Amino acid sequence: SQNEKEKLTWSDRMPGYAANFGLILFMIMLTFSAVFGVIAYRITTAAALSFSTNETTRSNVRVTVTATAVIINLVVILILDEIYGAVAKWLTEIEVPKTDKAFEERLILKAFLLKFVNSYAPIFYVAFFKGRFVGRPGHYVYVFDGYRMEECAPGGCLMELCIQLSIIMLGKQLIQNNLFEIGIPKLKKLFRKLKDERTEPKEMDTNQSKNPQQWDLDYTLEPFTGLTPEYMEMIIQFGFVTLFVASFPLAPLFALLNNIIEVRLDAKKFVTELRRPDTVREKDIGIWYDILSGIGKLSVIINAFVIAVTSDFIPRLMYQYAYSQNGTMHGFINHTLSYFNVSHLKAGTQPENSPFAQDVLFCRFKDYREPPWSQNQYEFSKQYWAVLSARLAFVILFQNLVMFLSVLVDWMIPDIPKDISEQIKKEKSVLVDFFLKEEHEKLKLIESFIARDKQKHKSGTKGERIRAASFSQFNRSQKGSFASFSSQHTEV
Repeated sequence: SQNEKEKLTWSDRMPGYAANFGLILFMIMLTFSAVFGVIAYRITTAAALSFSTNETTRSNVRVTVTATAVIINLVVILILDEIYGAVAKWLTEIEVPKTDKAFEERLILKAFLLKFVNSYAPIFYVAFFKGRFVGRPGHYVYVFDGYRMEECAPGGCLMELCIQLSIIMLGKQLIQNNLFEIGIPKLKKLFRKLKDERTEPKEMDTNQSKNPQQWDLDYTLEPFTGLTPEYMEMIIQFGFVTLFVASFPLAPLFALLNNIIEVRLDAKKFVTELRRPDTVREKDIGIWYDILSGIGKLSVIINAFVIAVTSDFIPRLMYQYAYSQNGTMHGFINHTLSYFNVSHLKAGTQPENSPFAQDVLFCRFKDYREPPWSQNQYEFSKQYWAVLSARLAFVILFQNLVMFLSVLVDWMIPDIPKDISEQIKKEKSVLVDFFLKEEHEKLKLIESFIARDKQKHKSGTKGERIRAASFSQFNRSQKGSFASFSSQHTEV
């Protein structure tokens, strides 16, 4: 039949699904390659600035490289965000979902996945990967023929993570959420106005041009495209606030200030820049609730790893309670440094100029490794494995404790307050009583109709009996008169 011909089969949908999978994978790889490109920029720029003749430039290498690299990251994120939004919509269209709800859910999932990777990939790199694969003196990891893999600052990567997170979060809020939201609708409105002036004839009514009607003014506004962009920016901001809040505790404050400004900007945009949206009734916020719930659970795990792996919280605790002689932090730095024999450096990698007068036999570097006079020289020491096990134990304990507390708070604080639930119960009981009263009145009415019908039926049968009796009496009287008439006739 015709309906069977129009129905899309699995084989019809396969090219769309394959294109979706391939392009999403390609765009995720594009994001990773952009992060790797910024890493290469940092490595090469740091090496170039280190050879500078200016003393100030050499002393501020790390600050210069970090600040410029974060700004480059922010620009790349803003550009890719706009591209990913358009690509996600096109990918959802070629899937041909069956319903509008399915279309919206698939579009939201694709856009969120791409923007999640795009926004948080540089932060994940600094938090968990930077400084982990640099090697050790005498056995460094090199990229690009002689450039060493970048390391964290001597104090660790936590401060750099804080700088990266603050600049990207504030930059996205100021540029993308605020400037773009006001600027882009105004530019689109101006473009539509210029386009309409070109296409419409020049002879126009002067009165109409002087006093345009309200619908003419509304038509020049930008069409409403839905609430998905508004939800998306709040979800990404929620991720910045929750996922790495351990490294940037001021993130919730900046998010609150941004949202106070955002409320007024959105109000102005919806009233003056966009056409009135069509009202649609919805039961809840839909798939956004699942995304928020997933980010909330993921944030517990990521913050546990940030505290355990990125910061020095666990090594400090381990030193204070397991290795310190007097229970203080005195000697912690010395405990975290390992020994290296300078003679074990590979040829051509030795420092050219030494600031020390005498020859240096041993140097110290930050790691838990066996000393050169040990049998297993430069292997990971027992302290390394002890600290690593403590870090993993902290992650497991922290995650389960926070999850338990969240479930406990969820159980203690109901979704609906007690007074409102009591009001809902009272409302339900009043409705039930009202419906029972209505049904009781209907039942009484039906019973009265039945009783009336029975009464009518009884009165009807009684009338029939009276009529039947009178008719029989009439017949008898007629017979009697006929008999008397006949007797009179015979007598005559």
